Amino acid sequence: MSGGLGKMLIQLGIVLIIAGVVIHIGGKFLPLGNLPGDIHVEGRHGSFYFPWVSCIVISIVLSLLAHLFR
Repeated sequence: MSGGLGKMLIQLGIVLIIAGVVIHIGGKFLPLGNLPGDIHVEGRHGSFYFPWVSCIVISIVLSLLAHLFR
């Protein structure tokens, strides 16, 4: 039983390392959070920011990855 848990934790660690590298390096090439369509409103007393299009892009990529690994 613990062998299955160990393999799962190793796989999860590898996925997290790959995701970290992609986010670190990919941020230079894909400007997530600054895409056209992201909502940014500034007012006198503050500002509101919601990365609408960035959320959609991330959702599509994660859905495709989940479908591939299912």
